[in-house]
Amino acid sequence: MKKKITLIGAGQIGGTLAHLIALKELADIVLFDVAKGIAKGKALDIAQSSPINKFNVNLSGTDNYEDTKNSDVIIITAGVPRKPGMTRDDLLGINLKIIKQVANGIKKTSPNAFVICITNPLDVIVMALQRYSGLPKNKVVGMAGILDSSRFIYFLSQEFKIPVQKIKSFVLGGHGDSMVAMLGSTLIDGKAITDLVKDGKIKQERLNEIVERTKKGGAEIVKYLEKGSAFYAPAAAGVEMAESFLKDLKKQLPCAAYLNGEYETKDLYAGVPVIIGSKGVEKVIELKLTNDEKMNFKKSIESVKELFNAARKIDKDLN
Repeated sequence: MKKKITLIGAGQIGGTLAHLIALKELADIVLFDVAKGIAKGKALDIAQSSPINKFNVNLSGTDNYEDTKNSDVIIITAGVPRKPGMTRDDLLGINLKIIKQVANGIKKTSPNAFVICITNPLDVIVMALQRYSGLPKNKVVGMAGILDSSRFIYFLSQEFKIPVQKIKSFVLGGHGDSMVAMLGSTLIDGKAITDLVKDGKIKQERLNEIVERTKKGGAEIVKYLEKGSAFYAPAAAGVEMAESFLKDLKKQLPCAAYLNGEYETKDLYAGVPVIIGSKGVEKVIELKLTNDEKMNFKKSIESVKELFNAARKIDKDLN
């Protein structure tokens, strides 16, 4: 029995997700969008590439939640993207309304699905989604850390002029300006980046600039594109999470997951390393943080809390 992945939102990320999932033959794909023509059109376009790329999955487009029922995985990209000058917070009011409808649709048709949320502002939207849908907390997770980590690793590889495969690092905390680059755990070709700073191979100021660029990674792309936001890298990150769940790979991935006391944080979603396997989020990995990292993580948590309080003011159902 082939698995089924539903992609809610057939915009740029939704379409790219569908294409990557088809190429990997991970599952049959349903593209869902309120603009059903877009979902149908993209599904048909990708399906017509199957003889060339030699994949064998069913693709369909729809605007009816019934067609998504019994999905194994649901990836949500529905919502409006950021426009230049717009903060992630400005998005909140608009995207909360959209997520509420999505949560109700999922609850009725696929209550057992593993749900990955990509819609911004990420940490708060994934928390709202879990509350609206009532799905188990280990089956609702947000995609951010993989993307932020990927951006950071790419920028470091450009700086040190070495392949991305030779760099190990990741980013924790909220998605946005409060994210925490884990410099204490960053290895460049096996060497700790903190040692490379000491040895003068990279100046601390330069490293700070790269961290800053990572935080603003999404905004930089928004500025170039003018209409729209990043979609290739976010889609690749979403697929990595879905694949780890469907194939029970138990990969350690940085994701926005529910914390129940880990990292001294309770009843909140935030970016931390987790193990994703066939049961969803199977474990939160608690890392030893340096004092700096601890402080920054705390700040990050505070900004997520603040934004969630703003969300509760917008919709009383979140209280």
